Amino acid sequence: MSNVAERIEELRTQIERFRNAYYLENETLISDAEYDALEIELRQLEAEHPEFAQESPTQKVGGAASEVFSPVRHREQMLSLDNAFSEEEFLAWTQKVEGGPFLCEPKIDGLAVSLTYENGVLTKAATRGDGEVGEDVTANVLTIKAIPHRLSGNSHPEVIEIRGEVFYGIEDFAELNASIVTAGGKPFANPRNSASGSLRQKDPSVTASRPLRMLVHGFALWQGQIASQSEVYSQLKAWGLPTTERFDVVESPAQAFEYIKNLNHTRHEIEHEIDGVVIKVDSLARQAELGKTSRAPRWAIAYKFPPEQVNTKLLDIRVSIGRTGRATPFAVLAPVLVAGSEVEFATLHNQEQVKSKGVLIGDTIVLRKAGDVIPEILGPVIALRDGSEREFEMPSHCPECGTPLAPAAEGDVDLRCSNARSCPAQLRERIAYIGSRSALDIEALGYVSATALTQPLPPLEPALASEADLFDLTLEKLLPIKTLVLDADTGLPKHDANGDPKVVDFFAKKDGSAAEVAHKLLANLEEAKRKPLWRILVSLSIRHVGPVAARALCDHFGSLKAIFAASLEELSAVEGVGQTLAQSIQDWHAEPWHQEILTKWAAAGVQLETPGHAGPGSVLKTGIFAGFSIVITGTMTSMTREEAEAKVIEQGGKAASSVSKKTNFVVAGPGAGSKLAKAEELGVEVIDEATFLVRLTQSTK
Repeated sequence: MSNVAERIEELRTQIERFRNAYYLENETLISDAEYDALEIELRQLEAEHPEFAQESPTQKVGGAASEVFSPVRHREQMLSLDNAFSEEEFLAWTQKVEGGPFLCEPKIDGLAVSLTYENGVLTKAATRGDGEVGEDVTANVLTIKAIPHRLSGNSHPEVIEIRGEVFYGIEDFAELNASIVTAGGKPFANPRNSASGSLRQKDPSVTASRPLRMLVHGFALWQGQIASQSEVYSQLKAWGLPTTERFDVVESPAQAFEYIKNLNHTRHEIEHEIDGVVIKVDSLARQAELGKTSRAPRWAIAYKFPPEQVNTKLLDIRVSIGRTGRATPFAVLAPVLVAGSEVEFATLHNQEQVKSKGVLIGDTIVLRKAGDVIPEILGPVIALRDGSEREFEMPSHCPECGTPLAPAAEGDVDLRCSNARSCPAQLRERIAYIGSRSALDIEALGYVSATALTQPLPPLEPALASEADLFDLTLEKLLPIKTLVLDADTGLPKHDANGDPKVVDFFAKKDGSAAEVAHKLLANLEEAKRKPLWRILVSLSIRHVGPVAARALCDHFGSLKAIFAASLEELSAVEGVGQTLAQSIQDWHAEPWHQEILTKWAAAGVQLETPGHAGPGSVLKTGIFAGFSIVITGTMTSMTREEAEAKVIEQGGKAASSVSKKTNFVVAGPGAGSKLAKAEELGVEVIDEATFLVRLTQSTK
């Protein structure tokens, strides 16, 4: 029993510390998921040992008010919400409240604020505090443009408290942090902290300078003739208060959970951070019957999404060189599970972003991974620094070939290695890109194979000194290739007892015969020689030339020879190309070693023209979407949007980025926004993903 008591006391101490840092100091010392785990453990222990359940943070709402602002006692307690983390927990709650209808809405990750209106005039604004007493932030709230100082209309109750969330938009948060760091200030760890810190400024003019927003979602002290929560929202909106447009009223628990799943799929298209869904019993009479506990209403619950934001250690910052020579810093992290996968690395884009985020090597950092998006470092947890951290210094030379790094043009932020032909890193990245889905889609030519083919391991020369030799590979050239054995934790080469790097055969078996990967690579390369011309063009790694532009160029000119022979004006005239891309094509072809690639590929049998094309200007229209302009918007379930656009291109269509009268149809998935609205306004046909897949199987359209 003593061990239980000690653990309960330890958990309470930790939770109080993290709460005080969160509410009073705007510091997030641990991630939401880690905090939730601590609180869940404490609740379970207290449930099993009720004799220890008194004076616990699990019985409290929020945190105590600071001494910076005057205290405000809420006229009616400002509650928190109980959480559900699984479908089972959610359905158990729906049984307790005996069904719907339910109002479902996004759970904004912001700062809870109460607005008091007397006879329609805003007289007081306060933070939640501990639920009973908050902080007077009236002067600051009056600077938020979305909040009316006087309600519209004239049917206002004598006194009403409106509850809602103050928050930052995601883009506004990034811009704010960058400006703070540039000015030598301390960046915020996440958008919620930035909203709290911006609202709780001693000087209201500072708050006024920051683009805070607010959405309202509840009320107190109102005995109006309204029957449901959804009707409340209509009235609040009529009074000029900002309300969410993303709520929905559903009849059953199954429909409510479907709303949860759909919002989780589309959450990254919302302009602000959300960490779940709030589900409320819609009937106000039923809400009154269900009542509340000491800290939360029984008629509402917050379904928390799996964590996409965690804290971890920034072990190092290294620099990689891309296929066009761009030097990109990337973070090496203590491995951490986020958004369902383990993350060890995160891009930092360039040296200016490292500065703007204010991170030091050795920091505890806040990491965000939104679905399938590349992991992003939001900022450091400065309160956890111990003095051992150090600043990152951008190298002056390429880490792989030693060439000086410099901007490609005056004013460029990015630094580049100019040794395009011989830099091992650039060649490795270009070879890997050739094998990617965006280019020739060669299954056996992934990043590991590209590394094996291009890395110099003295006394052996690399199998490929240029992509020009890619289609000349043979078993005789592949079998001697060895590759370094890398450490799974650091990504650095392992060494043997003598201190020499460990190497192993890559394309050969232990008996010296060819491994399956060798045969597969050669077969894949043979098939790739007959891939569509636009894929061949993309695989050349010409700056700015992606699949859409490549398809337009190849459709128009019909051969690489015609493309490279065209003038700037002729290239720029092709839809979707323009001057910058046209100049990039001509600059690429001006390099003799680039011309050597074309010569050797042609000699190896790579098809550098479209069979049957009549020449420049005579666009060959083939495929079921030939001549069509199609827009993909929202979330796809069976493929990514990029893959859907690639299918449009492969079938002769144009994957357009905007909707116009020339658009043939729009494929709209969950979360489709302005593009869907534009299509409906113009009367453009809108189809769902299932219909799109059916059309892909049709031989004609």
